[in-house]
Amino acid sequence: MTTINLADRTVDLGEWAARTPDADSVFERAVRDWLADNLVGDFANLRGRGGPGSEHEFFAERLEWDRHLAAAGWTCLGWPVEHGGRGATIGQRIIFHREYARAGAPARVNHLGEELLGPTLIEYGTPEQQKRFLPHIVDVTELWAQGYSEPGAGSDLAGVATSAVLDGDDWVVNGQKIWTSLAHLSQWCFVIARTEKGSARHKGLSFLLVPLDAEGVTIRPIQQITGTSEFNEVFFDDAKTSADLIVGEPGDGWKVAMGLLQFERGVSTLGQQVGFRRELDDLIAHAKRNGAIDDPEIATRLRRARVGLTVMEANARRTLAGDIVSEASAASVTKLLWGNWHRDLGELAAAVAGAPTLLGPDATTEGRANDIADPEHVELDEWQRLLLFSRADTIYGGSNEVQRNIIAERVLGLPREARP
Repeated sequence: MTTINLADRTVDLGEWAARTPDADSVFERAVRDWLADNLVGDFANLRGRGGPGSEHEFFAERLEWDRHLAAAGWTCLGWPVEHGGRGATIGQRIIFHREYARAGAPARVNHLGEELLGPTLIEYGTPEQQKRFLPHIVDVTELWAQGYSEPGAGSDLAGVATSAVLDGDDWVVNGQKIWTSLAHLSQWCFVIARTEKGSARHKGLSFLLVPLDAEGVTIRPIQQITGTSEFNEVFFDDAKTSADLIVGEPGDGWKVAMGLLQFERGVSTLGQQVGFRRELDDLIAHAKRNGAIDDPEIATRLRRARVGLTVMEANARRTLAGDIVSEASAASVTKLLWGNWHRDLGELAAAVAGAPTLLGPDATTEGRANDIADPEHVELDEWQRLLLFSRADTIYGGSNEVQRNIIAERVLGLPREARP
């Protein structure tokens, strides 16, 4: 029997679907009407703004939009009511993301707090931690960054070398994180650190909550090939965080980190697919405008992209319903699906746009010089940005090779890859 978790109970999926069409229809209408009434005025200028490779666009305005959503009760939909959420069902959350995409609403700025850390604190945090942090995630007054990857531990999270030592009432953190999205705009970072001296791999790790304005924390933006800097290096030099800001017990960091990754590749992928659908719809519209749709090969690739997105959405629903072969494989399958699809979409965008994709602004914008020596002055169009940024999709968050190894070894039972 396939079951699904609602706000307060577990029911048969077929029974749930049969019993709730009217409630879901009411919810769908409420979401659609609210977006139509509120995505107006200054907010109307935010349609289609933000997202991977474009996080710099209208950030302050998008933050204001997120807080406007919060005031109306549209943030943290799936959280339990007692933690400030709405207790929405999975079906209702899917409806919200679908309507949000249809409205062309902007990319959210609170993803890491709302979809990753919040559920992790609800699952593993203490009542004091929940009381301290969850309300400020709900109302979007504190933003979070993710301190996982390091220069020597990218896709291999068990290779973390950042250390933390308990000294009286504080953890003292030393080390470096890299590819830390939006750290320069966030107030807090959840950090995986090695708290047991001499430990190796997944043992001896802890999950800490660290203020980014603490003395000893240095944030340095990383300029990307797109010319923007949404990623950062974060250095911890005797940086301190309170002893009680550890999620789980010391040494539980691997368990908590893996729990968070399940949230990352579960419900949160629905929000990600909002942006994907918008990009694909825009690309199809562009192909119709410039005549690229008349090329049979491009038309076929666009149809395949539409099918691929539908597969991703179906996989997200299957994962959320628990109808999967293995929990160990779910996150890796999801990452492989969206990483490869989005990279291919970037290449397809270049094919649709044609030769102009290869030209800088000096060649496409009358009277504007392009100073290659200063990449901050290079203005890319949306298709150039998509092509360049999506090259990283099969690498960050766990490379394709790592995901395939996880599926092969943990699910299929194949021999482990030789390791030094």
